[in-house]
Amino acid sequence: MDEQFILRVPPSVAERIDRLLSENASSSEDKSLDLVFSEDRRTGTFVIGNDRFPASLLDLPCVVESYKTYDDSALVKTADVGQMILVRESGEASPDVVEYRHGLTPPMRDARKRRFRREPDLNPELVQRVEKDLVNIMSGGTVENLDAEVNGQGEAGDENARSTNKKAPAETAAKPEVPGPVSNGGEPDGTDSDDSDDSM
Repeated sequence: MDEQFILRVPPSVAERIDRLLSENASSSEDKSLDLVFSEDRRTGTFVIGNDRFPASLLDLPCVVESYKTYDDSALVKTADVGQMILVRESGEASPDVVEYRHGLTPPMRDARKRRFRREPDLNPELVQRVEKDLVNIMSGGTVENLDAEVNGQGEAGDENARSTNKKAPAETAAKPEVPGPVSNGGEPDGTDSDDSDDSM
């Protein structure tokens, strides 16, 4: 697979890159294009001609597959893209987060908030206790932190289940009989007719 990334630039820079990549590149004043990252590998500088623009490497909220085609009918997957290089104007503030808030297309606007499930709020102590109990059960032991209330509710639940089982047969015996379907005066039903029209 190819190595790919998404380069999102301001419109003025996009025009300059388009001129640089076009056939008239020899006449363009922007003959150099460079991207240099700092030591944190998340911020850097995008250089085109003699101008420098701040750039940031951001994670996308979801993986984007890229495809290419040779004959306009069969698509070949070339890469999974999960990051984007965002080039900003010199006066714009640097993003504080590592993950980009939006996807690449309008339906993916604010994708993390609208499309994905929230992380559950779990008590870390409860998670550790449950993990410890599961390890004990798997090794053939018993649960140490079982509350007495749970045992009491379990026994009461068993008694309630036994009493409902005893009452269930009595209720079924007292059920009234339901009369059968009523015919409409000896006329045949339209659904059972042999004269149905299948010409539709």
